[in-house]
Amino acid sequence: MKLANLQSTNDKNFRRIVGVKRNTFDQMVEILTEAHKKKKAKGGRPNTLSIPEMLLMTLEYLREYRTYAHIGMSYGLAESNTFTTIKWVE
Repeated sequence: MKLANLQSTNDKNFRRIVGVKRNTFDQMVEILTEAHKKKKAKGGRPNTLSIPEMLLMTLEYLREYRTYAHIGMSYGLAESNTFTTIKWVE
């Protein structure tokens, strides 16, 4: 939901909200996608969030210093899953 709203904004507002340029965000998504493929190569449970949503959640954490519980509530995750996801993306 948040990602869909951000995709419709212009580049200047995207950078103001997310903290990185759209090109940088897309490059980060590509890097995380490759890492995710390696992580899930042997199988495993599918993630609730997509890679761009995981990245956006991490950037929100780094930019706004919100608690894991608060971010988790925004994304519909438990606090522990939020922590694990953010640490993996970092």
